[in-house]
Amino acid sequence: MTGRPATAATTGRVSLYLVKEGTACSKKTGLPAPFEGGTAERRGGRSMKFVRYQKAGETSWGMLEGDVISALAGAPWVTREPTGEQTLIGEVSLLPPAEPGNIFCVGLNYADHAEESGTPMPEEPNIFLKGVNSLLGHEGTIIIPAWPGRVDYEGEMAVVIGKRCRDVPEEEARDVIFGLTCLNDVTARDLTKKDARLTRSKSFDTFCPMGPWLVDSRDAGGRKIETRLNGKVVQSSNTDAMGFPATRIIALISRFATLSPGDVIATGTPAGVGPLGPGNVVEVEIEEVGTLRNYCA
Repeated sequence: MTGRPATAATTGRVSLYLVKEGTACSKKTGLPAPFEGGTAERRGGRSMKFVRYQKAGETSWGMLEGDVISALAGAPWVTREPTGEQTLIGEVSLLPPAEPGNIFCVGLNYADHAEESGTPMPEEPNIFLKGVNSLLGHEGTIIIPAWPGRVDYEGEMAVVIGKRCRDVPEEEARDVIFGLTCLNDVTARDLTKKDARLTRSKSFDTFCPMGPWLVDSRDAGGRKIETRLNGKVVQSSNTDAMGFPATRIIALISRFATLSPGDVIATGTPAGVGPLGPGNVVEVEIEEVGTLRNYCA
């Protein structure tokens, strides 16, 4: 990438956010202008919901208030300029609320899940990739193939990156988060026992439901997370129980990979993973984020 480091005026240090040449930056902070206001917590206001949706064959980003979507001129980490068009949420199909180049995942990030897996907690986050082909939106259908054997749900919180960055210190990692959403890391469980890597078991088409929207919050901790299968609670925990917080995960990943706006980091699943089958309805709910619902076939 051709770019320059943005200067963090508040500390006098050179930050590690990479800014593309020609990007308009704030004179006050040195950061790209769209980010000067920060997320809801920094503005002192309530979190905002952003949706990526399809209507009449056209894909758009919008800001959701109640049942009304106000279309935006681009992805919300780029611009919040409205186009003037509005539509009701019931008139659109919701798409995954990110456009990732990479989906990074963390294995064994909850001690109770490590215990049920019969594996000790790792000394540092266990990072792997999930194919972007596996993305699926809210109320989309998870296709359960017969040949790989058991297929499991794994309810997780996902962090969506808002700034291009590399080598981010943990204490600064919160600043590169754009927002949070729900994710189901659907897994062909039997293949995890056959393959040396998790790529195949995690990357079937439709194996990464995400949504229903993106909440512009950087506060990943202290949120109740729950997975329901056909209305029954099968996973229940709190994101404070993660062995490695989102900031540490971001710091580790950015040591070896440049993170780009729209990239997704799935932060791990708590205990209670179990099988999915055709006809099932699976929901992942995260406190003050939303509820992701998908059907299985």
